[in-house]
Amino acid sequence: MTAALWRYTPLFLIAAAWEGAIRAGLMDSSLLPPFSEVMAALGRLVVDPELYRHAAASLMREVAGFGLAVIVGIALGIVMAWYVPVRILVNPLVRCIYPMPKSALIPVMIMWLGLGHLAKIGLIFLGCLLPVIVSAFNAARGVDTVLIWSAQAAGATRRQILTEIVLPASLPEILAGVRTSLALSFVLLVSSEFLMAREGLGYMIAFLGEGGVYDAMFAAVLLVTGIGFAADRAYLAVARRLLVWRE
Repeated sequence: MTAALWRYTPLFLIAAAWEGAIRAGLMDSSLLPPFSEVMAALGRLVVDPELYRHAAASLMREVAGFGLAVIVGIALGIVMAWYVPVRILVNPLVRCIYPMPKSALIPVMIMWLGLGHLAKIGLIFLGCLLPVIVSAFNAARGVDTVLIWSAQAAGATRRQILTEIVLPASLPEILAGVRTSLALSFVLLVSSEFLMAREGLGYMIAFLGEGGVYDAMFAAVLLVTGIGFAADRAYLAVARRLLVWRE
């Protein structure tokens, strides 16, 4: 318990500096409310049923878009590494699109899918897909060839090599790429809800900001940050379980 508190000491110091700077008049409280007022607003939000309606909409979009990106991205990345014709067909497209800012896809999603759930899910899917593909491709390509040669010498089939050698050896790097996409998915979720939603946590942040309710707006930002942090911690716990064989 003590170790955990020490680990998060920088956050406590930031909160104290935030509160102290406002109370000392170093910053305008109309632009940045004191931390204590933001936490009070967060307490009011937590008991408001509207928060849970917005959160449910956001989490549904997040799970759907991110989950599809992980499944499709891992499969496509490994297939690209394992089958040359697929690599020749897909790799140039991935290399061209990968550097593109993912938020630039928002107008495209609006044009193709309208303003409903599918547009946000599609944006998260496409934005998270490429990092997962690249990590899975690089991981599968980087498997030690000695392992593959040894399996071939032992009479293993191509499918057995893929499932029993390549996938386990690639897993650490794949999981690292998926974690990067998890963080990106929350950025895409909130930015898409800013511009093309009538419900969701991103929409709620924008609505509160436009209404000048800045303490509640910052409280909603902290709430989204907390959800993202919790998702990252949960993902790390799952990743450690999947990689327990390395110990």
